[in-house]
Amino acid sequence: MKEDMIMRRYAMELGAGLLFYGAILPLIFFALRNGWVGEEMKVPLLLLPMVPIFMIAWVILRQIRRLDEFQRKTQLEVLAFSFAGTALLSLSYGFLEIAGLPKLSMFYVWPVMSALWVIGGLVSRFHYR
Repeated sequence: MKEDMIMRRYAMELGAGLLFYGAILPLIFFALRNGWVGEEMKVPLLLLPMVPIFMIAWVILRQIRRLDEFQRKTQLEVLAFSFAGTALLSLSYGFLEIAGLPKLSMFYVWPVMSALWVIGGLVSRFHYR
């Protein structure tokens, strides 16, 4: 496969996973808010968004396997940056919560890591230009 075709396929697969996630989440919350879900079904229903999350993870792993050695190396650096940055930010804020700042949901951790992954990718792209 040509590199641009591979990237296009990756973008389409990733986009499909994100679209699936974005579509299913409001439907689940709508059903919960309107009382359409019994107590016994709340846990399975709330875990349903993990299906597109697994899909997204699978798409990303497949894409990393398609990369050449240099691209894999840079992705490892970017992932290390996002992991370390997320650890620093989440632990720092955890200590600040003890000092009285409002408690934040764990839902904030993944978007922070994703944002740092994008920032790290941009820095890496600029650095290795």
